[in-house]
Amino acid sequence: MSIPAFPSDASATLTLAGPAGAIEAIVEAPEAPARPIVAIVCHPLPTEGGTMHNKVVTMAARSLRECGAATVRFNFRGVGHSEGEFDQGEGECDDLRAVAAWVRAQRPDAQLWLAGFSFGAYVSLRMADELQPKLLISIAPPAGRWDFDRIAPPSGYPWIVIQGEADEIVDPEAVYAWIAGLRQPPELVRMPDTSHFFHRRLIDLRGAIKNSVRPHLPPQTDADSAAPPA
Repeated sequence: MSIPAFPSDASATLTLAGPAGAIEAIVEAPEAPARPIVAIVCHPLPTEGGTMHNKVVTMAARSLRECGAATVRFNFRGVGHSEGEFDQGEGECDDLRAVAAWVRAQRPDAQLWLAGFSFGAYVSLRMADELQPKLLISIAPPAGRWDFDRIAPPSGYPWIVIQGEADEIVDPEAVYAWIAGLRQPPELVRMPDTSHFFHRRLIDLRGAIKNSVRPHLPPQTDADSAAPPA
């Protein structure tokens, strides 16, 4: 499989090489003056219908593009046109590793940011210690549903956790208890009256993401420096 180039100024659906076969991905250009950021956004649990088209994932990606980042959404193995089978988070970590390696090879001068929703937050948290992103966003991290004891808490870079206080799938108290036990807790954004899928609160999620990342944005780039190397 040939290695696709990173789109410089347009959105594109790409097929990347992954450890279980093809990985279906969507790369989208910034919607604001470009900054040297590529943000990878990971989707929720495949066995419960999670895909890169999930509305929380698409809103998170849109929010980051409105801050000047390029975004990459992708389907974990066995979802959509991505090959392979669900692997309880193990192989999905390998999928994220492959996507991040492609991003860094194509955009070596850009900051790598990671974001994830629910199961996607679990996968990106597991991989954060290895990938060392410049910023991490965890939306409804499923503490209590997946093994968080094996996760090395992020340190040395900004980490933002966004949690709905009326989440019916991820227990908010389990999330708060997990955070309280960390030596270096994240910036925690609690969203009152908000369910797991942010029903009627997606615009509020957009605002929470943009407000939280704004202090961490690198300077804008011009069109030439934002383009990938020839």
